[in-house]
Amino acid sequence: MKSILKNCKIYDGTGSEPFMGDILIEGDKVVKVAPSIEEEGTDKVYDLGGLSVSSGFIDGHSHNDWFAIKKDPIPYFDPFIRQGITTFVTGNCGISEIGFDKDCEYVDKMGGGLFGFRETVGEYGSASEYFEATDKKMPCNMAVLVGHCSARAAVSGYSNRKLTAEEEAKMLDIIEENLKQGAAGVSLGLMYEPGLYADIEELKKVAALCVKYNKPLTVHPRANSAVSMAYPELFGRSHILRAVDELVEIAKGTNLKLHYSHAIFVGKRSLKDKDEFVQIMAKLREDGVDAMFDIYNECLGVSVITVILPTWYQGMSMEERKKPLNRLKLSVLIKATSMLLGFGFDDIEIAYIGEGFEKYEGKTVHQIAKEEGMKDLDAYLMLCEKSNFQGRVNMGPYSTPEIISDFEKNPNCLYMTDGWVEEHGIQNPVIYDCYPKFIRDALHGTACSMPMTIRKMTGAIADRFMLKDRGYLKEGYFADLTVFDESEIKAATPDQGKPFGIKKVFINGELVLDEGDLKKELLGSTGRALKVD
Repeated sequence: MKSILKNCKIYDGTGSEPFMGDILIEGDKVVKVAPSIEEEGTDKVYDLGGLSVSSGFIDGHSHNDWFAIKKDPIPYFDPFIRQGITTFVTGNCGISEIGFDKDCEYVDKMGGGLFGFRETVGEYGSASEYFEATDKKMPCNMAVLVGHCSARAAVSGYSNRKLTAEEEAKMLDIIEENLKQGAAGVSLGLMYEPGLYADIEELKKVAALCVKYNKPLTVHPRANSAVSMAYPELFGRSHILRAVDELVEIAKGTNLKLHYSHAIFVGKRSLKDKDEFVQIMAKLREDGVDAMFDIYNECLGVSVITVILPTWYQGMSMEERKKPLNRLKLSVLIKATSMLLGFGFDDIEIAYIGEGFEKYEGKTVHQIAKEEGMKDLDAYLMLCEKSNFQGRVNMGPYSTPEIISDFEKNPNCLYMTDGWVEEHGIQNPVIYDCYPKFIRDALHGTACSMPMTIRKMTGAIADRFMLKDRGYLKEGYFADLTVFDESEIKAATPDQGKPFGIKKVFINGELVLDEGDLKKELLGSTGRALKVD
């Protein structure tokens, strides 16, 4: 089937200025981009009347590898398609769906406590198995990283120790085999079990595999805040900068493609570390390390409710928790942590506690404490216990509009969402309008130029992860296209829990979104598994 998009303002993904023209699609490919294309012999003509068109947006940091294998994956991709996203780089933060052998005894440890094999069509431990299970059986295109947490858990579970030589060799074999099979790189999750137990020498060996295969190492660092549970010292060098120092040690003397995931600064007292972070990343590039980072367009983030609760308290019995000395110790520690981080209970919004506790959703811990006539700490502990210490919160600050604006202008910054659809409770707002907000920033002059903004969500990500024939609006490339209205995006009020300005989305030549109408009958087979050689 041949289709023409007429009268388009075309952003080709290179960062060049847009130009007016037509686009001819045949099957799943773009076959011609020109100032004018004859309509004769075509099956469908879309006159866009000057609307903007780019290659489909690519989400550079995602966990949707876990949702592509759902028995019904469409609801988990719906909001992303509506904001113009056609392709995902998944398997991030060390917790990929792939990375274990068929006979693995620790499959229950996969997912880092965030994800798992619930209502899925299967369990796929290798890249080749995953590609076979998902190609043309999911809504969107997907590249997948192999996670260090997954591979480490596959050989030792969540053991808090140095791996034996045999275990380490097996873990590295799992990672290398997945890279050979087409995984787009390796991801580290140094804040999650069991990745947090890995020492520098182990991580250097993982990084060496990325250098060997010329693929990125994406990193969720050991700390994202000035103070954390990752380091015993509360004072001295900021924990987030210590975590970056660790990456410098891993990468030094190599040409590693080091990719720092979600550049955030949790808590008001962490925000000051932004400038030194940028300096360290720039110095890495000067020294030959291919260092880059990514951001989402939100000032808050999603976390577990126990984010400020020490593990020693969680492990106690209910009777022990109620002892005055333990409660006093906990109170002092949480107050000190809150003061050192620069956030409090009025910064923690409840997203989900559990079935029957919907009345707490969308309220801060401080609000709930007032309603219940309790102290903030008591309300917080009550919510932890009601959720069996597994509740979900939205909290901040993780960034500021000024930091986001500054990073948007940084040539080594790419865009992503780091979002996924939750089955219950308040959603992470990033799933609705993250990419339109990046465009809106450019149109309002607070970000880089429009051509570079589009590049950071298309061609630059495709280049970074070597996604062949994706990310550019060029002849011979796959027909992933996003059509958007710049005037509507510029005038929109963001953060309404819905997208704005996205008019049409094509995935591999199929029109899957048309003026808000999602073609669900097509989405079971439009997405391709992206093997990276």
